[in-house]
Amino acid sequence: MKKCLVVDDSKVIRTVASHILQTLDFEVSEAENGEVALAKVQRDMPDVVLLDWNMPVMGGMDFLAALKRLQLPDRPKVVFCTTENGAGQIRQAIDAGADEYIMKPFDRETLHAKLEIVGLA
Repeated sequence: MKKCLVVDDSKVIRTVASHILQTLDFEVSEAENGEVALAKVQRDMPDVVLLDWNMPVMGGMDFLAALKRLQLPDRPKVVFCTTENGAGQIRQAIDAGADEYIMKPFDRETLHAKLEIVGLA
């Protein structure tokens, strides 16, 4: 079973995303910020991280930078999941190491399509 780590400071978003991912046959874990997510990635590497941009403690961009510094042999795919929708922000996320980008709110079909793009659906 593929594993996804849902990283968002909103419990509601984490719950909704987790439910959708479970219907897509993912084992799901959750983190409320990038710092918690980084520790979870190091303990139990997910196949994909669904990552919010704006979070307290450590946001999505800082998480991506920290993930890159770990120099893992196999890093998880990263799908940014955010309300940030400017072309500049999307380019910034991709340049920082995100594999794909999804806008909130999203539905099952949209998330499934993005996971297909990164090779995990």
